[in-house]
Amino acid sequence: MFALLCSRQLLLLKSRRTQLGVFQQNAFFILKSFTPIGLFESNETQQEEKHSFTVSYLINSCGLSPKSAILASQRMNFENPERPDSVLNLLKENGFNNTQISKIVRVRPLFLLSDPEKTLLPKIEFFRSVGVSSSDLPVILSSNPSLFSRSLKNQLIPCYDFLKSVLLVEEKVVTTLKHSPRAFLYNVTNNMAPNIALLRQLGVPQSSISFLVSHYPYRAFTKHTRFVEVVNLVMEMGFNPLKMMFVHAIQVLLKMGKPKLESKLELYERWGWSKDMALSAFKRNPICMLLSEEKITKAMDFLVKKMGCLSANIAINPAVLSFSLEKRIMPRFSVIQILVAKDLVKNDLSLSTILLPNERRFLEKFVIKYQDDIPQLLNVYQGKKDVLEVGSQSEKVPMLPP
Repeated sequence: MFALLCSRQLLLLKSRRTQLGVFQQNAFFILKSFTPIGLFESNETQQEEKHSFTVSYLINSCGLSPKSAILASQRMNFENPERPDSVLNLLKENGFNNTQISKIVRVRPLFLLSDPEKTLLPKIEFFRSVGVSSSDLPVILSSNPSLFSRSLKNQLIPCYDFLKSVLLVEEKVVTTLKHSPRAFLYNVTNNMAPNIALLRQLGVPQSSISFLVSHYPYRAFTKHTRFVEVVNLVMEMGFNPLKMMFVHAIQVLLKMGKPKLESKLELYERWGWSKDMALSAFKRNPICMLLSEEKITKAMDFLVKKMGCLSANIAINPAVLSFSLEKRIMPRFSVIQILVAKDLVKNDLSLSTILLPNERRFLEKFVIKYQDDIPQLLNVYQGKKDVLEVGSQSEKVPMLPP
């Protein structure tokens, strides 16, 4: 009997627990269902209103697309336009156009909540004080809005002071800022300072150091241990620290690394260069190692296979590989082919004579000079006439050592 009573009590207890759980669950949904006074719906409605206001403001006042506005609103919301309006007004007063403002807000939405007077205006005034023009200022800051978030005292001013100590002239610092705004985002103490000190220890001239810092500031900010490795490699390859090519080689190797350099050397070897010839070409023109495999292959194929140039002559003038095949190399050889076919120039013109002169000099020497003899020569040069339409028997022009 006692066991039976216990069993009934247990069943009754389970039933009550189940009913209580159902009641609690139902109470939750019942509470939430009272929309006019429901706490849950009230909070959700408020959040939706904030979100809707932010999205609308970003579209109508900042020029963002609906998609960009929605993405930006996920990172911040605001209930009234007072602070964002003051930010936009400050930018417009300082020459920022709508496109530049949209770019800044799209990249850094929280920018709209900045303090215009304490955070933004001091940065604008600083850049103006160091010589950044009113027209350049919006371009620089909109291309890298992170500059607005950097400390003036701890980052921007120390970076400017160090760059000026290296470049010596204020205008060069401004030029560096225009070309590479991100240069002002790096810490000069850890990397750039010891990198510059190393170059000076090796006797690298001030002109070469200024060139590296102003044209390739990212390379000058490379991690010091990596910078030391590359400098040592450049020294081992026989570059003279007193020559400008020394810093050219440094920036090229910092960009591509030794494995990619080896790969490019092998590519050139397949086109007939020995390893010594390839290294010699690298010393003459380090940029030739940065060219894509496709560009190198197309240029070599045209010059060596179609025009009969000696591969060794290209190694002596590696800069020609950087020229546009369609806009420079092919048009000039078309002109030379016609002139050779007409016996107006000799068949021993060097590669450097044909490709290295600037356009004005080439036109004067090989086109304008012979226009009376061949009226359509300029049309050939400009691609309006084919070689075979103008002359007879065009032939390849073998290149002899310059």
